[in-house]
Amino acid sequence: MGLAVLVVNAGSTSLKLHLVEGEESRKVESLAQDVAAVAHRVVHGGARFREPVLIDDVVRAEIAALEALAPLHNAPALRAFEEAQQALPDLPHVAVFDTAFHATIPAEAATYAVPERWRDWGVRRYGFHGLSVQWAAERVRAERLVVCHLGGGSSVTAVRDGRSIDTTMGITPLEGVPMTTRSGSLDPGAILFLLRERGLDVDELEHELNLESGLKALAGGSGDMREIVAAGGGLALDVFAYRVAGAVAAMSAALGGLDVLVFTAGIGERAPLVRTRICERLAFLGVELDAALNERADPDCAISAGAVAVHVVRAREELVAARAARTLL
Repeated sequence: MGLAVLVVNAGSTSLKLHLVEGEESRKVESLAQDVAAVAHRVVHGGARFREPVLIDDVVRAEIAALEALAPLHNAPALRAFEEAQQALPDLPHVAVFDTAFHATIPAEAATYAVPERWRDWGVRRYGFHGLSVQWAAERVRAERLVVCHLGGGSSVTAVRDGRSIDTTMGITPLEGVPMTTRSGSLDPGAILFLLRERGLDVDELEHELNLESGLKALAGGSGDMREIVAAGGGLALDVFAYRVAGAVAAMSAALGGLDVLVFTAGIGERAPLVRTRICERLAFLGVELDAALNERADPDCAISAGAVAVHVVRAREELVAARAARTLL
């Protein structure tokens, strides 16, 4: 279980390489590492992939077929795999899927109210950020846990006894709360209006929903939350905090209550004002922050002062991916 694993994480806004040995990891800049295996984080595994799998030509083709559902993620993952495979051709390469953790979501939460043939085509809620949520659920064990993964992409997940039972992202990583450049949930009628009445085509819609919306659309600039907070917050922060708090409340309803709330990922870990604005809206659930603890929070730590425990957890997706690769090998 101490095998050294190189973890390749090609996200929507970054490419991260980690060398993981045991439960320790460090960032590296190069693929040229002395390792036993390479683990690749793949965002969308569809209905097919619910466990880690050795990457071969068939697996690559199936991941590529899912690119339309995660254009910002699966395509970069495949490019990263090609580069890693060329650099380390004699090693096993393992795909670890963000959607796998959400395979436990029950039908009532995963099913959209759409025609049966759509559902036969795979139109359902898959959920994402599974590696991050799994790590948070292992670090902070609770019967009723809500994890807010807030970063370039953001999602909120309900976890009961370590198992995902609902989450805000859907068939694609576009659904849910607003993100850095992604819109989050939107009335489908707006899409029809833009297609019919304003002449936008599918490619324009895909580009603008994925890359020109979210915090970037509300605040201008890059949509970086650090810039938004430095500028005083404004409408972008108001909308973000409102939507995330609403999602936490919805996930609490799915759980039948709330014992622990976790903040993780870039915004979740490093933006005290954002945590404050979200938690202020959740006082009715018993969420209250210790202002001093929140301001100086250094993951992993507790920052709560109320009945509901609130934790800040450092995202460690690479450890979950490396462990999964070792288990498969």
